[in-house]
Amino acid sequence: MSPAVSYKTSIAVAFIWSGAVFAISFLEAWLKFRAPGVTLPIGLGIGRIVFAALNKIEWLFCIAIIACLIFQGTLTLTANTLILIIIASLLLLQTFWLLPQLDARAELHISGQDTAPSSLHLLFIIAEALKIILLVSFGLAQFEKFKI
Repeated sequence: MSPAVSYKTSIAVAFIWSGAVFAISFLEAWLKFRAPGVTLPIGLGIGRIVFAALNKIEWLFCIAIIACLIFQGTLTLTANTLILIIIASLLLLQTFWLLPQLDARAELHISGQDTAPSSLHLLFIIAEALKIILLVSFGLAQFEKFKI
């Protein structure tokens, strides 16, 4: 892969990734509960499936961007690489802590058990918002590098 193609690919992946997170986390997640007949347990069940799928796709996007940086020869400690490290760290946090915790809470709720109030959902929303901001910043910085 040529560096030019690699820059274009990393830019496209960053913006597609940010769009996917925005569409799922900030549109689908709450809109599904407004659909006729969708109860809280059904909505939670759908959400568990959708967020598990999104998480897997996000890892593919992350790997694709890392591969692009390798092909560009820019996988060094730069501000843009630091942004990617933070994004990957958020993704790790979500994958191995937040999503499993939220999934367990959803499962309890679906089975009719009460769940104590928790800040996990708010933490997940903050992580999603940070990822979107960082992905857009990464994509714009890659675009600036490519223009040089």
